[in-house]
Amino acid sequence: MPEMPEVQGLVDFLGERTTGLTVTKASVANIAALKTYDPPIDALVGATITGAARHGKFIDLSTTGPHLIFHLAKAGWLRWYEQLPSTIIRPGKTPIALRVAFDDGAGFDLTEAGTKKSLAVYVAREPADVPGIARLGPDPLDPAFTRDAFAALLAGRRTQIKGVLRDQSIIAGVGNAYSDEILHAAHTSPYTLAASLDDAEIDRLFAAMTATLTDAVATASGKPPADLKDAKRRGMQVHGRRGETCPVCGDTVRSVFFADNSLEYCPTCQTGGKILADRRLSRLLK
Repeated sequence: MPEMPEVQGLVDFLGERTTGLTVTKASVANIAALKTYDPPIDALVGATITGAARHGKFIDLSTTGPHLIFHLAKAGWLRWYEQLPSTIIRPGKTPIALRVAFDDGAGFDLTEAGTKKSLAVYVAREPADVPGIARLGPDPLDPAFTRDAFAALLAGRRTQIKGVLRDQSIIAGVGNAYSDEILHAAHTSPYTLAASLDDAEIDRLFAAMTATLTDAVATASGKPPADLKDAKRRGMQVHGRRGETCPVCGDTVRSVFFADNSLEYCPTCQTGGKILADRRLSRLLK
């Protein structure tokens, strides 16, 4: 799933490449991906791109007309073309959910792999008209989001810190991968209750979150969409590295599996050597 750093990379690329261009076509190939009807998708045609912005994991292309806003969800991506293909999109026969063309011949497709379709496209007068944006918590790299503001969000939450970091209504932009990386850098178990963290642990977690995301955003900056996924994978210390060696202590990276995802962690760095139970095995033993 694209998270804040990759989304910011896409925003930077789109802002630089599309600002000043006029939309000549906006075609929806997967009607379920379009979550709004007013303004209609056709309202984008003839509008000029005025900029690009990020709201959590939402990408916002502002125009002289409405905003084109999209969320790539778990399996979505943006495919950029300097010369947009002339092939006809056949609904139901392609992974393409949306195609946008510009007056210089360039354009992009929003694609989604797999059978579970969650990619979402919105045409809105204002970003706050999108419910997911209206519910977002603060951006963790906003200068106004201080250590004390972070501590206030954690206070009283009897929720595992992994879930808190991933909850977009609490903190915007962090998903499964970067929450693993942040917790590893902070030497914190994913199962630690947020309310149980002391001042030193909050200091360490806030510093890890800021550094991890800042470094990842810098890595993504300037890269074209086709290179962002590989850059993300190369930067991971534990996420997606089950069975590999922890680069900090040399222990083996472990996983805990859930219904539709997993988390990765280092026992030595994060849990005092304790191996966390695999939820799949626990269910089989009941």
